[in-house]
Amino acid sequence: MADFQNITENDSYYQNIEQMPLQELLQNINREDQTVPQAVAKVIPQIEKLVSLITQRMKQGGRLFYIGAGTSGRLGIVDASECPPTFGIPHDKVIGIIAGGDTAIRKAVEFAEDNTEQGWKDLQNFNIKPIDTLIGIAASGRTPYVVAAIEKARQQQILTGAITCNPNSPLAQAAEIPIEVIVGAEFITGSTRMKAGTAQKLVLNMISTATMIQLGHIKGNKMVDMQLSNQKLVNRGIKMLMNELQISENEAQALLQKHGSVRKALEK
Repeated sequence: MADFQNITENDSYYQNIEQMPLQELLQNINREDQTVPQAVAKVIPQIEKLVSLITQRMKQGGRLFYIGAGTSGRLGIVDASECPPTFGIPHDKVIGIIAGGDTAIRKAVEFAEDNTEQGWKDLQNFNIKPIDTLIGIAASGRTPYVVAAIEKARQQQILTGAITCNPNSPLAQAAEIPIEVIVGAEFITGSTRMKAGTAQKLVLNMISTATMIQLGHIKGNKMVDMQLSNQKLVNRGIKMLMNELQISENEAQALLQKHGSVRKALEK
């Protein structure tokens, strides 16, 4: 395999950033951000392959795990935590794990990402099995906590994927299906919460959304399985029923209250 390239640490294309007028500063950040979707488009075949295999496993009762450190770990947790309310799935079907545990969601835990044993231990707390899927997320592609967990999972015949922003990284080599989104140097040198983080978020959106659609949690273009956990979502559900069934707002509200979900109301 070709040599690892640490592109995420390359020097920014911009100099004297602190001296830029504010408008120019914002325009330059935006200019860099616009390159991210183009980089994601290049890896759609790999995303497609991974989603197809995840869907097969989840149809058989498998779960989807994300594991990462720092920004990457937080992005995995965000994506996982949004699946139950959006798609009506149980909270233990898509699980995000971060180096340093829940404390690290809000506050960095020093050297947690350097522990090569803890990632697999954290996964064992969930009794991860071969029917499950594990996706390692690391912009650099060399985070020890993540790489070691992916290596161990693959040894255990668990399907492994990776989302990284460096080519030919240890993480990509460890995972069965690597997704390498090469976004280049960051606007601020090494600040991978920017373009790399945006790229990871876009890929995670695609993975979870496409998987849930394949699993039947969307009807037409509507979130018929969403949890009615606040008034905004209740109102959205009422509007769905009004449009789909051509009924009044009061009728839709009564149906939703009776059945407790848009899908059940539509299938009445």
